[in-house]
Amino acid sequence: MILANHPLKEFLQRSAGIDIDSSDMKRVHNLIGSKLNDLLVIGVRNASFNDRNVVMEPDLPLTKGFLRRRLEFRQSDEPIDLKPILENLATYPPLARALNADVEAMLPELAGMLAMLAGRTVKILDPTVKNPDAILWARVTNLMELLL
Repeated sequence: MILANHPLKEFLQRSAGIDIDSSDMKRVHNLIGSKLNDLLVIGVRNASFNDRNVVMEPDLPLTKGFLRRRLEFRQSDEPIDLKPILENLATYPPLARALNADVEAMLPELAGMLAMLAGRTVKILDPTVKNPDAILWARVTNLMELLL
C-alpha cells in the first residue's frame, strides 16, 4: 500500500471529485505502484544512456503536463510518507541503478501526482461518475499504460 486508504480516499474526493470504496483501493494502489515503477525504470534507462550510475531527476520521463500537475499537487499540501512507497517499490525487480537523494525525496510527490492523474482521468472518461466501477478503472489503467 502506497498511501493510507482514508487519506487516499479524501485526496481523490478533493482533487477529482470521485468517491472510491474498499474494492477500488487495491486497483488504485496497484496502478500508482506500477506507474511509479515504470517512471523509475525509464529513469534507469536514461541514466545509463547518460553514463551515470544514479538516476537523477532529468532522467525521469516527466512530460510538460505531468510537471504542470506537479505544481497543482504541491498546492494541495498532501502529506505522503516515503516508507510505504519504498516498501511497495521493493516488490518490483530491483532497479539497475540507484536513485539519487533528490529523486528518492520526490517519490511521495510522484505517487501523489499519479493518484491525482488517475482520479482526473476517471472524470475525463466519465464526467458524471461519482464512484467508478471496475470497468472504468480498467479503462483508466489502460489509458495510463498507453501514455506513461
